Amino acid sequence: MFIQTEATPNPATLKFIPGRSVLSAGTAEYRAPDEAEESPLAVKLFEIDGVTGVFLGSDFISVTKGEAEWQHLKPAILGAIMEHFMSGAPVLTSGGGNDVSQGNYDPADEQIVSTIKELIETRVRPAVAQDGGDITFHGFREGIVYLQMRGACSGCPSSTATLRHGIENLLRHFCPEVQEVQAVQ
Repeated sequence: MFIQTEATPNPATLKFIPGRSVLSAGTAEYRAPDEAEESPLAVKLFEIDGVTGVFLGSDFISVTKGEAEWQHLKPAILGAIMEHFMSGAPVLTSGGGNDVSQGNYDPADEQIVSTIKELIETRVRPAVAQDGGDITFHGFREGIVYLQMRGACSGCPSSTATLRHGIENLLRHFCPEVQEVQAVQ
């Protein structure tokens, strides 16, 4: 088994690509070991001293570190991922991850929200998945779109620029009702 490793714009996060499906639907993010009980893979990764976050995508795993150096963590992470997939154990023991809900918005804005969600699904999410992250719709109120940044995008130094110059401009172009985009935790 060959696992590719890619840097992400977030220096604290690396993207690991095992060359096979990780999650068949949705995504899952774990920011602490006690949140990861439903994922044997995430539990195994959190056992590595220095791992502070695990994000599971369709065909990749993003791992976030604390103060430790990648040169010390990377071999242990690669070993844990390889061991997990070779064992045949499931990535999740329950349903399909912990994606965010459908969002909070005024029903009168259904048409606008539908366009926003479609743009996020078709243009934004595939682009940020390339960088080991995910962005999901969280709400729309009074011209402000609320998005949740996950995986490598969460805590990334360039995430503000991505929101302001990339996503906000895209949404404003197709939806004049959008005035601003803000990240939520």
